[in-house]
Amino acid sequence: MDVLRLTLRQLQIFMAVARSGSTASAAEAIALSQSATSSAINELERVLSLQLFDRSGRRLVLNDNGRALLPRAQALLEGAADVERMGLAPEEQLQMLRIGASTTLGNHVLPGLLAEYLGNRHEKAASWHARLAINNSAEICARVAAFELDIGLIEGPSHEPALEVNPWLRDELVLVASPRHEMVKLAGSQGRILPMDALRKAVWLVREEGSGTREASDAAVLPHLGGYQRSIELGSSEAIRNAAALGLGMACLSRFVIEDFVRDGRLVVLESEMPPTDRQCYWVVHRDKHFTPALRAFVQLLQNARGH
Repeated sequence: MDVLRLTLRQLQIFMAVARSGSTASAAEAIALSQSATSSAINELERVLSLQLFDRSGRRLVLNDNGRALLPRAQALLEGAADVERMGLAPEEQLQMLRIGASTTLGNHVLPGLLAEYLGNRHEKAASWHARLAINNSAEICARVAAFELDIGLIEGPSHEPALEVNPWLRDELVLVASPRHEMVKLAGSQGRILPMDALRKAVWLVREEGSGTREASDAAVLPHLGGYQRSIELGSSEAIRNAAALGLGMACLSRFVIEDFVRDGRLVVLESEMPPTDRQCYWVVHRDKHFTPALRAFVQLLQNARGH
């Protein structure tokens, strides 16, 4: 058997420097001196006979060699962590899953998925840990690409080349208002189809500019309205839903967000002359991701949910 000159500690330090961009920040993150961190990187480059970083002042930027090593190093470190976990729970490997989700999916879809996924795992598994991160789609993709998350659930396409992108659920965008709103009364007199003139004069509850939800709702509504004559911007879909239920205006929101409010009568779904609109949701993983039993089981659940 060949004697390995490479150590897991060197790879761990390499990953820390790659994420932080400097030996000083990496040293602080892994409780090591800056000189020891620099020495470990220099030794790793010597062992591999490769330069892994481009030096720019105090910054270390991954070059092509470093980017090629990154997923391999992560896979080796995850494998080593799995071995250590087996020692902690010899009767059954410790299960860990780090899930990221964009805001709508994280708040309204992921809790139900986890309830189904966990099931009786609490009784079967000797140990179980899950970490959840909720953010915008771009941030979730960036963290999956950096191996900080095992899997991401997003509401639109990903532009990260390192990720494998898999179509998942479709999310319908619908017009909603309070049962007491004038649009609901008008819909009753118009055979439930709202005319465009009435929609143009309505007060619209919208997300802030730059929000993914705002982009989706604008794409569904603005080609037909031409613009919002009257609008109120709010910072979350949940705030818009609550404001609509209080009669402050009407909104174009995800079916996932408003489903319970419609069910208990606080909101009404309205039909209009605008065509139905939906958007594709995806689950993403790194192309070089090592699939643990926990991750494989979660992906199987996602695939089953897609078929419903």
